[in-house]
Amino acid sequence: MRKKILVIGGVAGGASVAARIRRLDEHAEIIMFEKGPNVSFSNCSLPFHLSGIVEKSDKLILMSPQAFQTKYNIEARVHHEVTRISREKKIITVKDLHTGKEYEESYDTLVLSPGASPIVPNLDGIHSSHVFTVRNVSDIDRLNRYIQSDDIKDIAVIGGGFIGVEVAENLQLAGFNVSLVEFSQQIMMPFDYDMAQILQKEMLDRGVNVIVNDGLAKVADDYVELNSGKQVKAQAVVLAIGVRPETSLAKEAGLEIGELGGIKVNANYVTSAPSIYAVGDAIEVFHQLTHRQTRLALAGPALRQARAVANHMFNMPQQNKGVIGSSSVQIFDLACASTGLNEKTALAHGFQAKSVYLIAPDKVGLMPNSHPLHFKLVFEQPTGRILGAQAIGKGSAEKRIDIIATMITMGGTIEDLKELELTYSPMFSTARDIVNLAALVAQNQLYGTYKQIKVDGVRDLVEKNAYFLDVREKNEYEAGHLNHAHNIPLSELRNRMNEIPQDIPVYVHCRSGQRSYNAVMALQNNGFTNVFNVAGSFLGICLYEYFTDITTNRKKIVTAYNFN
Repeated sequence: MRKKILVIGGVAGGASVAARIRRLDEHAEIIMFEKGPNVSFSNCSLPFHLSGIVEKSDKLILMSPQAFQTKYNIEARVHHEVTRISREKKIITVKDLHTGKEYEESYDTLVLSPGASPIVPNLDGIHSSHVFTVRNVSDIDRLNRYIQSDDIKDIAVIGGGFIGVEVAENLQLAGFNVSLVEFSQQIMMPFDYDMAQILQKEMLDRGVNVIVNDGLAKVADDYVELNSGKQVKAQAVVLAIGVRPETSLAKEAGLEIGELGGIKVNANYVTSAPSIYAVGDAIEVFHQLTHRQTRLALAGPALRQARAVANHMFNMPQQNKGVIGSSSVQIFDLACASTGLNEKTALAHGFQAKSVYLIAPDKVGLMPNSHPLHFKLVFEQPTGRILGAQAIGKGSAEKRIDIIATMITMGGTIEDLKELELTYSPMFSTARDIVNLAALVAQNQLYGTYKQIKVDGVRDLVEKNAYFLDVREKNEYEAGHLNHAHNIPLSELRNRMNEIPQDIPVYVHCRSGQRSYNAVMALQNNGFTNVFNVAGSFLGICLYEYFTDITTNRKKIVTAYNFN
């Protein structure tokens, strides 16, 4: 007797489950239910329709119900909303949204892939016709038609996560005046605060009005009011505050819900009902590093979950190692990627975490399009186990993070990373890639070879008139330097050490950290015991300070910024 398998919801999770089941069983009856018009679409590509990168919205649709039927013999019923699950009878109740009629459908196995819905706060004006969310093709098409057909110039995007940042970027590329409002102190929470400053500067430089530490209070006809009382012009508003797991069906069916609000599943993605599976944004998953439950709304993990579910149905073994949270995003000219735990999260979970931040060329400097790559590696003390990394630059930041994601998954340490053999060509990388270099810097910190301070500690020291030694050449120093810094170029250092005090801390920096490292080691080898290298050096300091200086009119700690 052939199996009857019903799938509620499509896209990455549900559609992939259905397709995998068909590959394993040619005779199973498979029916997918989707309350919207599209069962399979590229939800990660939705924002790119706003700028015309994806010119037509129908290009976002990956597969139609007809294609599922002819290519896979899978029935996909769109505009059909599942309203009830009867676990005992193994029956679902379905409403045809075109006709309004309800009917029942039995199942042997049920898969839930309902996704997550945008958070819409209960505020004045929030349900106005010019307020939008972005979840599916219909949403992005409706938003795009509105801003193109009306006299829209100013748009406010509320929320600085992946969707908010990508929507803001694409609206700016389309020629609109865009304000991005984020309630917390930074955009893009997978990145640590110091790295997020680079992203905020990029958006500011490209014309986006980035507002942090402020939230939405109310929506009016042509502006939004923030918690601070500030009013921001907006004839259209896009809510990208976050998402909530769609669990209403699961709750009504009596399925167990986890402590984070997602559907609780076991290692095989089986819910508390043995014949019901769940995948995607609606579930809670095991985090490989923290060993705790988490929620992760990313396509890659959803695809892996889908395959695992289908395999388990047919008694095929698989291993669930959990998730680590690898992600990437393009913000104008910058490729930005992260994996594992950032430093803030690692410390919050009780890890003895330490980090290194370095800036190095993404390829040999003689090559065209060689650019600085900003890289932060988070590791555990004293084991050296790699916990996470973040990379930002115009080059292949995502490649470097994919390497670190592999290392984390395999339980790698900074010793393993130091010895990792990678491909090299001057057009693609450097002979010692930045990931290898990060491991060397991390070892120096782990073993106490030298001391460092981070860019977030520089301002306080400058304001206290601490001794900063700038080892760049004189012309570099004159183009911009820290207030009160002392300039002794590395090329002159060995002949001028007598000018450097030994009775107080000395903080050494150059442009990116390499020359200052050499200076620190030279000083230590000449009897200096209280010297510190400034991680990221002057370029890192400028990037860290710039956004807050500009947006708050804070007094600068540099004579001039230098980003070259």
